[in-house]
Amino acid sequence: MFPAARWARVAAVVVLTAGATAAPTARAGETEAKTSDAARAARVVQPTTDFSRAEAFETMQGGAATSTKMVNADSFSHFAANMPFAREIDFKVGNGFFRRLWVSAPASTRSSDGLGPLFNARSCQRCHLKDGRGHPPKANWPDDSAVSMFLRLSIPPQTEAERKALADHRLSVVPEPTYGTQLQDFAIQGIAPEGRMHITYSEETVTLADGTTVSLRRPVYTVTDLGYGPLHPDVMISPRVANPMIGLGLLEMIDEADIRAGADPEDRDGDGISGRVQVTWDREAGRAVLGRFGWKAGEPTVRQQSAHAFSGDIGISTPPAPAHWGDCTAAQTACRTAPDGGTTPDAANPTADGMEASEKVLSLVSFYAQNLAVPQRRDVDAPQVLAGKKVFYESGCTSCHRPKFVTRRDPAQKEKSFQLIWPYSDMLLHDMGEGLADHRPEGLANGREWRTPPLWGIGLTKTVSGHTFFLHDGRARNLLEAILWHGGEAAAARDTVKTMTTKDREALLAFLNSL
Repeated sequence: MFPAARWARVAAVVVLTAGATAAPTARAGETEAKTSDAARAARVVQPTTDFSRAEAFETMQGGAATSTKMVNADSFSHFAANMPFAREIDFKVGNGFFRRLWVSAPASTRSSDGLGPLFNARSCQRCHLKDGRGHPPKANWPDDSAVSMFLRLSIPPQTEAERKALADHRLSVVPEPTYGTQLQDFAIQGIAPEGRMHITYSEETVTLADGTTVSLRRPVYTVTDLGYGPLHPDVMISPRVANPMIGLGLLEMIDEADIRAGADPEDRDGDGISGRVQVTWDREAGRAVLGRFGWKAGEPTVRQQSAHAFSGDIGISTPPAPAHWGDCTAAQTACRTAPDGGTTPDAANPTADGMEASEKVLSLVSFYAQNLAVPQRRDVDAPQVLAGKKVFYESGCTSCHRPKFVTRRDPAQKEKSFQLIWPYSDMLLHDMGEGLADHRPEGLANGREWRTPPLWGIGLTKTVSGHTFFLHDGRARNLLEAILWHGGEAAAARDTVKTMTTKDREALLAFLNSL
């Protein structure tokens, strides 16, 4: 169970923060209101000890924004249920840009040109199909492409300037000199793709206490068909599948103090869990801030994450990432000099800002991503699900997969303001052991650390995405395999699962599939 001391620390910081952030000249009523909010939040996020019935509001994982629509393949694609009618059009237009297929420049469709020159997909939707989870290829190239999965690249710092930039958080990684920070396996006509990801799996058998055998597949990643010469000898490679899109705006609304309060980098409470915050550079704010999004929490906001996806995945420029060539490096001269789709103001487009995806496009796509609703829980009162919830808590899973937060108040985002949400994540970095290590540091995250992924919606993966591949590289073919890959800080919880009775293990899986 999430240690009582840590929960108390979270609650205390919530309360203290509310008082500390009030301006000295604030009216007494405002201070009292903030203190009252903090006290209410501290009460409701306490972990339950009653597993005989569902908790109040437990079905509404995303608070009042939770989607209650019919469960089907579109369950991750609905807008927040409490969204004002006037904003629905922005959501739908943003969805249109999210689905847009980009083409290479020059093209008659000026609003859609600028693809690449190097890219992994032609649209956001190609990786986040149905706004859901990506997957590894069924077979290696050329039999199958790796759309919705790619390889991150970087090298250790080579100069004092690079070491300083990393220390100041202005850089999270040092790009591979020729291939940049991401391997692009597609390119426009006349430009060579960077290479192909090749995966080799080996199978390892784990025997559980009840005699059940589970086969785990261990991947090895290599790059073939390199288009621009050899990789740096010290290159570090990290595979990544696309994350589900639901609930991002709610995660963005969690108060920073609440996330920091759960961190225990020195494991002072002795529970074996030492979550750490990520720190990354906010390009538009021009300062280091808390990281929240991505497999290692390397992105601070949905907007910056969207801009970097446009740049790295599709090769499209936006105001926060204005390079028309995307992730092309200085060594890739043909890529750097290829035609781009940057627009200049004219009679047909008087508000053009020179970007391939304008400020308007980026804002609408970010709004869409921020407001994709979390679907409501199913079967929360089912006896097996309640039994599995008890097992989940008592096995120590909530030490990292924190069930509840209350979002901060924000008059500009009323639909996400002061909501009780159930992401089942502490938003922190944790050492997951050697088995899941990518040996590629990113920001403050070392090569064994990953951000705790939210679990909301995980039981609908098959329904929405058509598969059950989990973890950062999709190696786990089901939830049990994903659990058994846990190591490091999660080793004790994993070992508890390995020794469970069949009944308890099936109950645990039933609980996870209800999320």
